[in-house]
Amino acid sequence: MDDTTAEYEVSTLAPSVPLTVRPRVTVAAKTDLGRVRENNEDKYEFFLPEDEARLAAKGLAFVVCDGMGGHEAGQIASELSTKTFLDVYLNLPSTDVEFALRTAVAAANRFVLDVARAVPSRRGMGTTLSALLLVQGQGYIAQVGDSRVYRLRGGQLEQLTHDHTWCEDMVRMGALSREAAEVHPNRHMLTRALGAEEAADPDVFTFALQEGDTFLLCSDGVTNHVDDAAIRDLLSGHSPAEACWKLVGAALVGGGSDNATALVVRLDALEPVP
Repeated sequence: MDDTTAEYEVSTLAPSVPLTVRPRVTVAAKTDLGRVRENNEDKYEFFLPEDEARLAAKGLAFVVCDGMGGHEAGQIASELSTKTFLDVYLNLPSTDVEFALRTAVAAANRFVLDVARAVPSRRGMGTTLSALLLVQGQGYIAQVGDSRVYRLRGGQLEQLTHDHTWCEDMVRMGALSREAAEVHPNRHMLTRALGAEEAADPDVFTFALQEGDTFLLCSDGVTNHVDDAAIRDLLSGHSPAEACWKLVGAALVGGGSDNATALVVRLDALEPVP
């Protein structure tokens, strides 16, 4: 391989992306075992790059996973998924954010499957994954399972993700009311999870960012006990750190039936870069 070929390959795999908008954020997170579980199967991670090249191409990355499988297998699944997802997304030599997101989800799914097959005590393990990317002036989400991403904008709370559960599918088809779904015995039955199938099938979508947007990534240990009205009030009335503590605290007071994790991201500014 001569020098010309090497330069061509590098420039093709990792083209330069100019940084035109720099998102400034305040981030906080809190996780708790809950009142019933013996170990915490939730996992959160985030990465805020400082170098302009990576910030321009990959943005700010946040992820929450909620593992399942018992005997600490769920904890392993969520740990593997968060680390694999971020590692692949941030290091993949592609500036196509949606492609990088899908590739990272597929890699996490494959890793969980491979470990589950190789270790008998890990068989059947899986995890949800909710990821948020803030790339210059755009937001991106990748979703598998029933952890959630919310956005507070102008005092209005919106659930940006759809739960991948049997009940939610029935509601969207018109076969089950929202009220009935909330108390249905199958309300926690997942229809999609990492480690469940050979191919992951994430929801991936994008939207424009606005200064002042506040995002909440959380496991169902929070939403099982804290309704949307309370989430809106806590996000709008407190700093990210206070909101995380109060959200998890409200989940514990409400019953603490599962591990509870909250990650709050407040978009303080979208700074134009000369």
